[in-house]
Amino acid sequence: MRSARVLPRTRVVGIVSAVVSLALLAGCGGSDTGTGGGRSEDGKVTITMGLFGVMGYKETDLLDRYMEEHPDVTIEAEVAGDEETYYTSLQTHLAAGSGLKDIQGIEIGRVREIVDTQADRFADLSDVPGTDHFLPWKQNQITTEDGAVLGLGTDMGPMAVCYRRDMFEQAGLPTDREEVGALWADGWEQYVDVGERFMADSQDPELSYMDTSSGLFNAMIYGSSEQFYNADGDLIYQDNPAVHDAWELASQAASSGMTAALRQFQTGWDPGLANSTFATTVCPAWMLAHIQEKAGPENAGKWDVAPAPQGANWGGSFLAVNQDSPVRQEAIDLIAWLTAPEQQAYLFQELGFFPSSQEAIESPEVQNVTSEYFNDAPIGRIFGAAAQEIPDEQVLGRKDGTIKNLFAQGLQRIESQGQSPDDAWDATDEDIQHAVG
Repeated sequence: MRSARVLPRTRVVGIVSAVVSLALLAGCGGSDTGTGGGRSEDGKVTITMGLFGVMGYKETDLLDRYMEEHPDVTIEAEVAGDEETYYTSLQTHLAAGSGLKDIQGIEIGRVREIVDTQADRFADLSDVPGTDHFLPWKQNQITTEDGAVLGLGTDMGPMAVCYRRDMFEQAGLPTDREEVGALWADGWEQYVDVGERFMADSQDPELSYMDTSSGLFNAMIYGSSEQFYNADGDLIYQDNPAVHDAWELASQAASSGMTAALRQFQTGWDPGLANSTFATTVCPAWMLAHIQEKAGPENAGKWDVAPAPQGANWGGSFLAVNQDSPVRQEAIDLIAWLTAPEQQAYLFQELGFFPSSQEAIESPEVQNVTSEYFNDAPIGRIFGAAAQEIPDEQVLGRKDGTIKNLFAQGLQRIESQGQSPDDAWDATDEDIQHAVG
């Protein structure tokens, strides 16, 4: 079996390619080369890309390989470390009608807004040959009502539970990943029940069972087809049983003292990993790289991965092509190659980015991947099984990201400020209405 060699997705500084013709520039602003950005001269084509964070193309040799196979193509990629800054810049270029790159990355939380308000700015990819290998729900997220496909899927975020074997052992719990998964196989309620046992039997009173209740909340809602909006774009979180059930259980965890009150990727979470202050975290596939980096080599083999009680997806992105690009067809050819099953499997092997391609998921190149850091966990098989459990429809809303963050803040009121679940819900509801109402 092959072990994944992973880098953290949140790392801003990546590996710079040694190939001179590949321009990898920090930041998404760059010089404004006009609509499209690319050019075709004397049989030579230059394709520009606007990317964010760590999408895998800068950190691996994929762009170099494409240029080697297509000697008349030069790729210039600009990468913004922060997605929010990147998206603000993209919106500015869309409003101005100039400055777009030939290829633009789109994060999953922005997709509905792009589909609803900017569909005419991106090429329809519905007839691109060889792009029928994606999970149906993935491509449906970026498909308009009249069937136009505005992007091709890159990675996705099937979820599992990452846990500390040593902490489970000292609390008298099983450590084998299959036995651990069996503890909560019947539902997230059992995951919280295990937390009660852990807190009662742990020999270290300083340890918490989980990092944050908001991770549990996210895992529960993203296992449902609808979360905050329905397919018509109406806000439904107030009456959606999936949201209420997730809030109730996450509030129970937040009130019980079993969480470390450390929101994922917020201040304190990385030191919590480094200092081993909690025993579990609900983890999408792409999070493993971050845990590995922040927990450090001294904790290698102590972490493991067990199946979650329910399939869910958190995260992912797309590549879209500017409709007015002067090298539109060449850009389409490039993203079709970058998102093909072989390249998606390669990115999982190299960086831990789980494929959105059904063909890639089922391939030995994905199924046989293990993680040496996580006690040789068969992450290809675990996350592959989780991906198959994700509902066939995943409804997105324009302000999903904003609402998710506000719910996380609401749960933190319970964890950190001692607010009652009812008062925290009311405050969160008010915040959401102000933000998106």
